[in-house]
Amino acid sequence: MCLAIPGKIQKIDDADISPRMAEVNFDGVIKKICIDFIPDIRVGEYVLVHVGYALNKVNENEARNQLKAISEAEEIIRKKMK
Repeated sequence: MCLAIPGKIQKIDDADISPRMAEVNFDGVIKKICIDFIPDIRVGEYVLVHVGYALNKVNENEARNQLKAISEAEEIIRKKMK
């Protein structure tokens, strides 16, 4: 099973080099992510990211719902670890 995390595109690198990269905000944590698989992505849009690659776009509501589900799963795991 794979886990893709939603993040918001903050900045797209202007350089004409491959791979195409963007700064993505994951709830305050900024990471450089490859956006080659989504050529029409724009600043302000949300993407699902797995191992450093943006796999597809999602709308803001989807992104928030997925982040909520991840947070709830994390809480369940924490309780079981106690």
